[in-house]
Amino acid sequence: MSAYAARKFANRQEEEMQMSDYAVVTAPGTVRIERLLPGPIDRLWSYLTDPDKRAKWFAAGDMELKVGGRVQLVFRNSELTDNDDPAPAKYAVEAGEVVMTSRIVEYDPPRVLAYTFGSENSVARFELTPRGDKVQLVITHGGLENMDAMTSIAGGWHTHLDILAARLEGREPEGFWRRHTQLEAEYTKLLKA
Repeated sequence: MSAYAARKFANRQEEEMQMSDYAVVTAPGTVRIERLLPGPIDRLWSYLTDPDKRAKWFAAGDMELKVGGRVQLVFRNSELTDNDDPAPAKYAVEAGEVVMTSRIVEYDPPRVLAYTFGSENSVARFELTPRGDKVQLVITHGGLENMDAMTSIAGGWHTHLDILAARLEGREPEGFWRRHTQLEAEYTKLLKA
């Protein structure tokens, strides 16, 4: 196979692997969202585990990187992006710093990281798979108590992943609260359909 044919085949495979940016419900109380992001896998893994890099798209805080290890997530959503709207009234209490203590329930570097998220029943699981020079990131978040929690979490992960993609690609992300408000409204319709 010529180099041109090999590139064309690889590009076609990548296009076929492109997934919807939107989260889907995979089971009662569970949403799953996927992204194909710039690699390599170790780089993306560091954005999940390194507090300084994680703070650029999601939440700061130390992680004890082992099963049973303590995770401190320090959210500062109003500081994640520039040129943003204020937090909506529904999330006013979360406009400042919010600290969540969790624990790691699955750890297989650099492929799988899962930790509790707000309660022992709610778990966010991150799975990384190399795809050429990119990495497929799948986040599955289960143990969500009701549809309101599912729409909020789906909108939150979608917004945070948009920010991560922009940071990895050297682009300025859209304002966190503006984007989250828009997406939560969309998920309210999508997930209840």
